[in-house]
Amino acid sequence: MKSNQMRRQVGLMRQSLFTQGYLDEQFIQLEELQDDANPNFVEEIATLYYRDSSRSLQTIEQALEKTPHDFSKLDNHMHQFKGSSSREQARFNLTIRFATCCSIGAKKVKAECQQFREFCKTGNGEGCMRTFQLLKKEHATLKKKLEAYFQMARQAGPIASASRPK
Repeated sequence: MKSNQMRRQVGLMRQSLFTQGYLDEQFIQLEELQDDANPNFVEEIATLYYRDSSRSLQTIEQALEKTPHDFSKLDNHMHQFKGSSSREQARFNLTIRFATCCSIGAKKVKAECQQFREFCKTGNGEGCMRTFQLLKKEHATLKKKLEAYFQMARQAGPIASASRPK
């Protein structure tokens, strides 16, 4: 595939992540931080997110297995997973919050996190279980889509700076 065709394909793939509701504005903000000195910055952040979030999902799953459910603890775990207690890393001499679904713009994952937290507030264990399964599905789906996107982007080579989806 020619380089220009591949870049166009990468652009279409990226656009579909927005139009299908997988990513939001936060992803664009991450892209704006990427430059020639750090050409894989967004991919590195997504990799950190998936490494850290997998551990968080295991913690939540273990807490869901315990009965009776400790909804306060479950809510706290989801609060951390969603990003309110995000880890900080230095990059470009700035301190930026990373490795959370909010920081990478994982729109569908964030929505499931919010729904889970609502079920925690009302003490709805069934709702928590159901929503957690949906959250894991959205998490895995986005991971696969981002992996394919980053792989194609690497093959296509550098592209112009980040742009807003149409």
